[in-house]
Amino acid sequence: MPVAVNSTFSLELHKIFLKCHREIFLRSLRNYGKRRYPVNIEEADDLPVHNYSPGEYGTHKALRVYGWGNGEHGGLGNQIQIQGKRSPPRMLHRPSRLHFAETHKVTDIACGYGFSAFAVDSKEHQLFGTGINTDSQIGYHAVRRGHPLGLLLAPVPISRFPPVHSGKSRQASDHVAGLSAGRAHLLVLMASGSVYTFGSNHYGQCGHPSKETKEPGSLHIPHCIPKAPDGSKFVKVECGQDHSLFLTEKGEVWGCGWGADGQMGQGDTLSSWKLQHLTGDFKGNKIVKLSSTADTILALSEDGEVFGWGNNEYGQLLTINPTPQISIPKKLKLPPNVGRVKDVAAGGSFCLVTNVSGEVFVWGYGLLGLGPSADYSQKPLQIPPTLFGAGVFQETPKVEKVAAGLSYSVAILSNGDMYSWGHNTQGCLGLGHRKDQPFPLKVAVGAEVIKVSCGVDHLLALCRPFA
Repeated sequence: MPVAVNSTFSLELHKIFLKCHREIFLRSLRNYGKRRYPVNIEEADDLPVHNYSPGEYGTHKALRVYGWGNGEHGGLGNQIQIQGKRSPPRMLHRPSRLHFAETHKVTDIACGYGFSAFAVDSKEHQLFGTGINTDSQIGYHAVRRGHPLGLLLAPVPISRFPPVHSGKSRQASDHVAGLSAGRAHLLVLMASGSVYTFGSNHYGQCGHPSKETKEPGSLHIPHCIPKAPDGSKFVKVECGQDHSLFLTEKGEVWGCGWGADGQMGQGDTLSSWKLQHLTGDFKGNKIVKLSSTADTILALSEDGEVFGWGNNEYGQLLTINPTPQISIPKKLKLPPNVGRVKDVAAGGSFCLVTNVSGEVFVWGYGLLGLGPSADYSQKPLQIPPTLFGAGVFQETPKVEKVAAGLSYSVAILSNGDMYSWGHNTQGCLGLGHRKDQPFPLKVAVGAEVIKVSCGVDHLLALCRPFA
C-alpha cells in the first residue's frame, strides 16, 4: 500500500512540474520579439538612419582613417575606444581602423611628436586633436580654470577655433584646407589662404613674438597669419621640428622659427618669429611642394627640380664639400638617371624622391631600403622595383607619393598600395611586429591609401574603400 501511495504522489508531482514548465515556455513565446521600450510610431520617421556602406566612391564621405604605432600617448585616439574592463592596446603593430572617422567626415590628417590633428567637414567643429598637449598644440583644454590638460586620449574638438575675433574677416564658406604638425606646434591652412598656428612658440615657429608669461613659449589661443608679407595667399604649409614653412599662390616660400641649421634660408643660423622670404637657387622657379620632418628641407619646383637647405650632417643635400649646414636654398645635383622628380620627402638624416616613371631614389644615412648593410650613401640610389611588388602584385608598379618620419620611409603606389621600411619604433611601420625593416614591405591596409602622415612613433593614413 505505501508503495502505491508513493507512486501516485510522484505522478502528481510530475504533472505539476510539466504544467509549470509549459506555462513558463508559453509566456516566453508570447514575450519573444517584444521591445522592452516600444518605438513611438509618431516619432519613428524622425529617428536617424545610419548608413554603413562605403558611400559614393571618390568623395570625402567615403574616406577612412587607419592608424598604428605607439598609442600610449593618445596620438592614435584609440585609448578609450574599447569598452568594458579590457584595457586599450598601448601599441598597434598593424593598421587599425579609427572609430572617430566613422562618425566624422575627416578631410585631412597630421601627425606630430606624440599628437595628431584631424580636419573635419562640419559646420560645428572643423578641427579635432588628440595626444600630447603640453604646449596647447591641439588647443587649450582644461577641466577647471588654470589646470590645462597635457594629455588627451581621444579626439576632441578644438573649441577656440576659429577665434571669435576673426569672424568678421573670415568668409562664411571658409574651411580647413590643410594641416601640418611639428614637434610641439600645429599649422592650420584655411581655404581663404590664411593660416592659424597653435602650440610651442619658443623659437617663433608660430609667427608670433613670445610673451613673458607663466608659459612663455605657448600659445593657448591660436594666432592668425592672414597672408604673406607681400599680400599673397598661402596655399600649403609644412612643419619641421621647430620651424614653419609657408608656400604662397605665387610659388614662393616663407619661413619662421628655429634657424640653427640655416632653416630660414637667409645665409645665417638665426631664428626668427617674423616671416622670412626664401629665395636662393629657386628664385624664379615656382615651388609646388615642401618637405621637412626634422631640420633638413626639400623643395620641389613645377619643372621637377629639387632644392634643399638646412641640416647636412650626413650629406643629405648632396654637396661636394662636406658642410653641416646649408643656410641658403641650393639646387640639388641629381644624377641624370633620376629624371624629372614628382615628389620629395626629407627624413631626419636621409632624403628620398620619386620620379615621373614611378621609380624611387634614396640617399643619406639610415635604413635606406636597400638591405641591412646599405645604411649610408652620398649619392641617390634606386630602390629596385621588385621590392615594390614588380611581377608579383602588378607588372610595373609606379610610386606616386613618398613620405618620411625621423627614421623610416613610406611609399604610396598608384593603385593605393603602401610600403614602409626603416626603424620600426613602437611598430610604426605597421608590419605586425617591432623589428626594423631594411627594405620596403607592403603594409596590409584594408583600403586605398591616398595620404600618409608620419609622426615619430605613430602614423595615420587617410584612405578610401576599395571599389
